[in-house]
Amino acid sequence: MTIPLYLIALFIAVGLAWRLVSRRHALPCPAWLRWMVELDNPFAASNKAAFIVAQLQIEPGMQVLDAGCGPGRVTLPLARAVGPQGRVLALDLQPAMLELVRTKAEAEGLDQVRTQAAALGQGQLAPGQHDRAVIAAVLGEIPDRRAALADLFHSLKPGGLLAVAELVFDPHFQPRSSVEKLAHSVGFQSHGFHGHKAAYLLVLQRPVAEMP
Repeated sequence: MTIPLYLIALFIAVGLAWRLVSRRHALPCPAWLRWMVELDNPFAASNKAAFIVAQLQIEPGMQVLDAGCGPGRVTLPLARAVGPQGRVLALDLQPAMLELVRTKAEAEGLDQVRTQAAALGQGQLAPGQHDRAVIAAVLGEIPDRRAALADLFHSLKPGGLLAVAELVFDPHFQPRSSVEKLAHSVGFQSHGFHGHKAAYLLVLQRPVAEMP
């Protein structure tokens, strides 16, 4: 069964409107639409949770941040990777999303998951706490993306890695060139790239030795 053209036009119009509004206001995916972001996209291998975790080379005992965690698509695989001695901080603006993460973590016995209701770009993250961080299909939802990346930079330990996952199906999609320009401006160095222009995983690193 084909999708009527007017429905396609409606989806495009809604996506464009959402993108425009999010340039001035934080506009995360609402909890009632969590089914749209709860599962891996089958057409974007570089955005799958298992792939993201693998590229971050996570070791047991690490401290990891999942920024804009949503319903926990990446949070739970991260928690399994760090093990009982590690910790994953699930950060999101929406209490309803954080409650979903807590419920799922409790069901799996993943006591290493912690949650925090906060917005990126407002200096609410403790500095130098994390070995790894993830921001998956979230950066474009944040009006001040440079401030958000600065928060993530300072939350990492020297040598820590940040994985930025983007895919074109997201109305807030950010091109690789834009992300790299902003990331480099706050101090990140490029560490790795996977995928292509329409769906990619960009791995950035906080340098071990930083300029004074």
